[in-house]
Amino acid sequence: MGFSFTVLKKDSATKARLGRLTTGHGVVETPAFMPVGTLGSVKALTPRDLKEIGCGMILANTYHLYLRPGVEVIRDLGGLHRFMGWDGAILTDSGGYQVFSLGALRKITEEGVRFQSHLDGSSHLLTPEKVVEIQEDLGSDVAMVLDECVSHPASREYVQDSTQRTIRWAERSLRARKKSDQALFGIIQGGMCEDLRTECAREMIQLPFDGFAVGGLGVGEDEATLHSMGAFAAGLLPEGRPRYLMGVGRPQDLVFAVRSGYDLFDCVLPTRNARTGTLFTSTGKINIKRAEFSRDPRPVDESCSCYCCRHFSRAYLRHLYQAGEILAAHLHTIHNINFYHQLMEGLRAAIREDNLDQVYSESRIEDSEKGRDFSSES
Repeated sequence: MGFSFTVLKKDSATKARLGRLTTGHGVVETPAFMPVGTLGSVKALTPRDLKEIGCGMILANTYHLYLRPGVEVIRDLGGLHRFMGWDGAILTDSGGYQVFSLGALRKITEEGVRFQSHLDGSSHLLTPEKVVEIQEDLGSDVAMVLDECVSHPASREYVQDSTQRTIRWAERSLRARKKSDQALFGIIQGGMCEDLRTECAREMIQLPFDGFAVGGLGVGEDEATLHSMGAFAAGLLPEGRPRYLMGVGRPQDLVFAVRSGYDLFDCVLPTRNARTGTLFTSTGKINIKRAEFSRDPRPVDESCSCYCCRHFSRAYLRHLYQAGEILAAHLHTIHNINFYHQLMEGLRAAIREDNLDQVYSESRIEDSEKGRDFSSES
């Protein structure tokens, strides 16, 4: 199967849409959340766990896999799918966010990004052409162009220069493309400036990309700005191609983004929180470390049917975490990823039944730690 995307239905009261993403490794119903498998592994889960939950697509990280174990190793062993034992779809990001996070260890020029490895200090150069080559060798279903993720706040002058460079890098990425069976997405940047976002989108959608992502959000701005700029950017993108909101992942942010017309999402939030004992439920987050759960016989969420909730009590999960047992991270992650998967399933059902407004108003996923911006942790 080649890559294609079809909008199956639009919600009448919002801009949400139900879609079908077809890849060489299966069909993904959208809107969909992609668990993050940075190093070719979703932390604490096996591919079988992901399949049992119902995940059809995951994200892997170009920057990290390039450094370790090395793209040549993965290519020579049959590509990323075979290397990690995953037969579903894979999207590989470009490494732009990781380069952004390196700070003083990187230098951005027109040529690309020169950086020092966080592993051994060795020097590397990532260019738009090199990033496309790496992702083609990895064999992912969807590849991303190299872009610069600008921190917030940043001066308008810097954001403008960076946005123009991102457009030029995107053009170079397309010229470097050799594989027709791998989708390539362009990325819309522009910081918190609507005119720069508009300019970037206008230039980018003229290019023959298979889909478009919105980057540079969840980088320190407040919730109101995240939502308003996310909705604004979604409205700049063409109807017939998939829209991917990068790295934003609080449940309430996902609901807002689905209502704004986005189709794909990723974030480390459910897996990272699982490892620190924070679990998502239909009535808000709970911290399993709390003493109140030491004798609690209930599952994490009585409305959840995941393996963790079917078999284990809050008391047992707290015991595992307090004892430092590896099983705690495994069970917590199963639950949190399942929560996100069920959230997206519910949103798809609501769009299908044309009652998304009702589902959203009745939803009980609001963050129990009001005011904390988890999106900045992505």
